[in-house]
Amino acid sequence: MSARPGERPVIGVTGPDRGGGAAWAFARLGVWMAGGSAVRITPSRPRDIAGLDGLIVGGGADVDPKLYGQELLHITEKKHPGQPLSRWMVGLVLFPLTWLIRKLAASYASPHAGRDPLRDALEIRLIHAAVLRQLPILGICRGAQLLNVHFGGSLYQDLKGFYIEDPEVRTILPRKHIDVPPDTRLCAALGRRPGRVNALHRQAIHQLGRGMRVAARDRNGIVQAIEHETLPFVVGVQWHPEYLPQIPQQRALFAALVRHAAQATAVAPRAVPPARSVAAACAASVILLIACAEIAIPSEREPAAQAASALQAAPSQ
Repeated sequence: MSARPGERPVIGVTGPDRGGGAAWAFARLGVWMAGGSAVRITPSRPRDIAGLDGLIVGGGADVDPKLYGQELLHITEKKHPGQPLSRWMVGLVLFPLTWLIRKLAASYASPHAGRDPLRDALEIRLIHAAVLRQLPILGICRGAQLLNVHFGGSLYQDLKGFYIEDPEVRTILPRKHIDVPPDTRLCAALGRRPGRVNALHRQAIHQLGRGMRVAARDRNGIVQAIEHETLPFVVGVQWHPEYLPQIPQQRALFAALVRHAAQATAVAPRAVPPARSVAAACAASVILLIACAEIAIPSEREPAAQAASALQAAPSQ
C-alpha cells in the first residue's frame, strides 16, 4: 500500500486524455471529502497500481463491444414531494453550474472521444491488478460497465424499448428511481437505500460477469448497480455520484471506498467533519472547480459517441 502514517489513502481516478475535466474535479472533491487523496490517470499519464490504495474507473466513452464479443451497433427543475427545501435550492445552483462546465468544456473534447482503445486497455489492466491485490474499486457509469466486462459479462449497446414503467431519463439531476436491496454491499455503503439518482448512460449491464451480482435496478428492471460477491469492495454504479455532492448517500459511496482503502494502512481517512453540510458541499464544489486549472479546458463529453475501435486485447483474470 502507498499510504503511510499521516497521509491520506491514494485513490486513482481514471479518465480520457481529452475531456473528463469536470468529472475528474467532482470525483476529486468526493475523495477529498471522504478523507482520501485523488490522482488522475489517463492513457498519456498512466500510473502503476502499486502506488494506489484504491481505484475509481470513471465515466466517458462507450466500452468497445469487441471486448464482450459483439460488433458495434449503429443506432440511429421541479421540486419532488418530500425533498428537503434546502437540498432542492442547492440543486438549483449546483446542477446548472455542473451542466454549464461540462457543456463548455465539451467543445474542447476530441471529435473522436467516443473511440478510446488506449483507455480501454489501460483501465482493464488497472482493474486486473487491483483485483489481484484486492484493492477497493468503484466503477462509475462506463466504469461499472467495464467492471462487468472484465469479469466476462456483456452489455446492452442500446436501451431503447426498455423504458416501460418509467420514461427514459438522461440528466445530472437526481430524477431516476432505483431500488437497492438491503442485503447488498452497496446498501451498506450508502447507509440507507437512495430513492433517486441521476442518469447519463444509454447502455447498461446485460449478462453478469463471473462473481458479480445486481445491487440496484430501476423501475424498468434495468441494472443500475453491480457488486462482486466475494471481493471486499468492488462496486459499479450506472449513475454519477460525483455530480451529487450535496446528497449524503452519494458522499457515503466515496467514504466507503476510502475507508476500505485505508483498512490495510496505518492511517485512517481524514474525513471532513460534519461541516460537510449541503452548503459546504456546494461551496467546496465551486472552489475546487475554480482552483482546478484542468477543468477550464477539457470535460467529459456526454453522451459519448459510439465506440468504434478494434481493441486487440481481451479482459483476463
